[in-house]
Amino acid sequence: MKKYLFVIGIVFIILVSAFFVGRNSDTQIKPVAQGEKPQQQTSQVTFDKTKYSTTKPGSIWWIVNKQRAAGASYAPTDLVVPNVPVRPSAGADERKLRKEAAGGLEALVAAAKKENINLMLASGYRSYQTQVTVYNNEVKQYGQAKADTQSAKPGYSEHQTGLAMDVEDGARKCEVSDCFGTLPEGKWVAANAYKYGFIVRYTPGKESITGYRAEPWHIRYICTELSNEMHKQNISTLEEFFSN
Repeated sequence: MKKYLFVIGIVFIILVSAFFVGRNSDTQIKPVAQGEKPQQQTSQVTFDKTKYSTTKPGSIWWIVNKQRAAGASYAPTDLVVPNVPVRPSAGADERKLRKEAAGGLEALVAAAKKENINLMLASGYRSYQTQVTVYNNEVKQYGQAKADTQSAKPGYSEHQTGLAMDVEDGARKCEVSDCFGTLPEGKWVAANAYKYGFIVRYTPGKESITGYRAEPWHIRYICTELSNEMHKQNISTLEEFFSN
């Protein structure tokens, strides 16, 4: 009887030892030094800032600003007229946008309308020659110093990319004016543009970065992938986002 119990005891010890050896081989526990936090395995996906070029003409992330010109000869090849209300006095070219940007604007305007917010396109694409006229008129009216804070020199305007546009309220109460930002339409754009691939390009407090005063009516299409990431990181300018 004692021999029988002894054999059972040996078998039990062997089984228990095998269980703990197997468990330790599956889960290795690394000793934690005093004052050190245990390491946690995380799966964090880093946003790919190189997916599209910021310098290549025609790229959806192309940055055009006071230091980076579009040039006198650039013109988009896929300009279309979006199916949205347009300011009656807009020129033929101003009614156009690049195809992808036009689709984004159509989605934005339709979403706003569902919330009783009426928006229209005030000005889209501007050719180099149109910029010459606009800039010269600004200089004549305000002087060059002030004009340079609110109007791009020919060849340096985002409007030439076909990805930037001015929007306004359907009632035309604040047509390309600061008061647009105080209207329900302006507030809606500021809060929701990113959902449809846009950013408000020139925001308050960023004048030293963008070179332009705040323009709540000026939006730039960059695709929803980037606009959502910038919103997530609370970054409002392309210059800041891509310099990080």
